[in-house]
Amino acid sequence: MKNYYVMTLFPELIENVTKESISGRAIKSGLMSVTAFNIRDYTKDAHNHVDDYPYGGGAGMLMQVQPVVDCYKHIVNKIGHRPARVLFMSPQGRTFDQKMAEELAQEEDILFLCGHYEGIDERALEILDVENVSIGDYVLTGGELPALSMIDSISRLVHGVLNKDESHEIESFSDGLLEYPQYTRPENFEEHYVPKILLSGDHKKVDEWRHQMSLERTRERRPDLYEKYVAEHPDEFAPKKPKRRRRKTNGTETQSTDSI
Repeated sequence: MKNYYVMTLFPELIENVTKESISGRAIKSGLMSVTAFNIRDYTKDAHNHVDDYPYGGGAGMLMQVQPVVDCYKHIVNKIGHRPARVLFMSPQGRTFDQKMAEELAQEEDILFLCGHYEGIDERALEILDVENVSIGDYVLTGGELPALSMIDSISRLVHGVLNKDESHEIESFSDGLLEYPQYTRPENFEEHYVPKILLSGDHKKVDEWRHQMSLERTRERRPDLYEKYVAEHPDEFAPKKPKRRRRKTNGTETQSTDSI
């Protein structure tokens, strides 16, 4: 079973989101669990504070080392071992992508540390020996939304979480390309038509069309992904070899080369 542990100041946010949709169904089926731990429950401050002013001055407040470390120790004692991966949601980290989702899907226990305010005392990050992970080059109020995004993405790759009708969606990005355009009934809506190739019944041509659309869409919308795909699939983009055909000249058979 896949187990997610989330250290946060807003456990209700984690619990309310993960109990819905595919993740909620997976939890009910016993395929995964999501447990949120309120860092505030572990503070020793008389006023229940978990933050303080940074040494050296500066704007904002920092989450203190003590409640974070004590929360972490409680989780380790509860499950009997250190989680396989301890991830700190930070714009300074490795950018989360499909490859990383596939990598994390192989782990049984994953711990997410969600910061707030202006960050977390560096000593807490060192003691927990965290991996910094980012979902993009921008700053959010806290780490809860990035953690939820990652949980959703990783869970889709866990065997049994998606049913047969949903499982094909995984493939749409696994090859490094954006998904091709899709259509359903009606065939004609206000003079906007479904491409004829999709109505042909020729599955080979449909697959070729979809791949071509994925290439074009990726080139237009995500040139960075397109360039990476081209570099990883050189044979697909290599110039085609000219065809050779035989012809007779004065009763003698010769070869000629035609360009494609």
